[in-house]
Amino acid sequence: MNYRAEINVMPLKALLDPQGKAVANSMKNLGIPEIFDVRIGKHITLHLEADDEQSAKEKVESACSKLLANPIMEYYEYKLYSE
Repeated sequence: MNYRAEINVMPLKALLDPQGKAVANSMKNLGIPEIFDVRIGKHITLHLEADDEQSAKEKVESACSKLLANPIMEYYEYKLYSE
């Protein structure tokens, strides 16, 4: 079967996010001070082939933990869809 994984990789909540801080400060300069505490991460979509949903989840977990996210600085979450 074919699957699609929608993956979000974000900085750990305990770490500072300089990009998010810069965007939050820019919102004040744009006249939108109500927007604050911005966090910026990555969104990754990948397609894969697997025998079943469990196998697809294992492949996505492996890709995320070995390549797509740095566990020291980031966490990830994903949704898996059959196609």
